[in-house]
Amino acid sequence: MVKQERAARTRRSLIGAAAEVFAEVGFVPASLGAISRRAGVSNGALHFHFANKSMLAEAVEAEAAERVRCVVEAVGARQGDPLQAVVDATHELMGALLRDVVVRGGFHLAGDIARRAESPLRQEWQRWVEDGLRRAARGGALAPGVAWDDAARLIVAATVGLEVLGGADGSWLSRQNVTRLWDLLLPRLAGRPYAGVLVSSGSLPPATHPHTG
Repeated sequence: MVKQERAARTRRSLIGAAAEVFAEVGFVPASLGAISRRAGVSNGALHFHFANKSMLAEAVEAEAAERVRCVVEAVGARQGDPLQAVVDATHELMGALLRDVVVRGGFHLAGDIARRAESPLRQEWQRWVEDGLRRAARGGALAPGVAWDDAARLIVAATVGLEVLGGADGSWLSRQNVTRLWDLLLPRLAGRPYAGVLVSSGSLPPATHPHTG
């Protein structure tokens, strides 16, 4: 049991260190030596857990996707209105990108053309937004003429754009900036009487994020 706990801690440390390095320099320039040093473990320990850099990158993306899933599911559990939940989830996602190095590193890998792989992270986010907009449409919350799939594509594109820009300048991920985005989008997306009750700045207090870095 002690060995298993130590191995789990080492694996978590390697994923966190890899996320930091990938976010800082990208996938191709990142070296396994730099990652093992950042994690405070030997190269042998790294190779015990991950045979190569690609496997380590996949582990970072998978862990980041799980953390994003936890964030959006928590929003869904706290907010019953599907369109407001999408608004709230974008705030939570941008907050996670600011505070959680694994989420940040995972998204960085998702946009790295050298990886040339489908990102489970962006897929996870897109599926959740699509589901929320589909439910909003069924409930009559969208404005006449607004298709839920078009709205979902717009929101995913906008939020991924903020994520990319936020990699160099964290102010793009600020609550104020995300609120401005929704101030522009909601009057066009939401039907009456929903437009008057939706909150661009988020309707819920920010969730706590146990994973930070």
